[in-house]
Amino acid sequence: MTRIDDTPPAWDERTQLTTFLDYARDTARAKCEGVSAENARKTLLPGSPLMTMSGVINHLRWVEYYWFQVVFLGEEDQGPWTEEDPDREMRIAVDFPLPQLLDEYAEQSAQYRELVAGNSLDTKTKRAVRDGLHVDLRWILLHLTEETARHNGHLDILREMLDGTTGD
Repeated sequence: MTRIDDTPPAWDERTQLTTFLDYARDTARAKCEGVSAENARKTLLPGSPLMTMSGVINHLRWVEYYWFQVVFLGEEDQGPWTEEDPDREMRIAVDFPLPQLLDEYAEQSAQYRELVAGNSLDTKTKRAVRDGLHVDLRWILLHLTEETARHNGHLDILREMLDGTTGD
């Protein structure tokens, strides 16, 4: 797997936050390097039938969409999920080639990098997250880093179970 560097080029808060989110994103993509189309769609955990390499990548993509576009910007939610199928983004992922999902995730990440660069870390979300609480952009970056890092652990497990590949 590709070695990814988490050392920020500067030590200010914004650079550190964005470097760690990019590091987590890049790690997710690296975990998928060389995964076959068949393996990307395999479910290996009996208790988690939606947990596939493709499903995790698609989930990460749509989670960022939700936090940046729906919560932060206040846009209408156009995500693939429904009331009846709240995890649909993971279910439908197997209908798309993993390279396409990875490309879409990378393109979207680039757009969100620009969004973050153009806003203060103190900017509050347009939509409340719970109990009327409007979090700031800093909180979203921290949350997405945590979410992506947690799912990188899932990708680690899936990849090792699929073909024995392990990484840092």
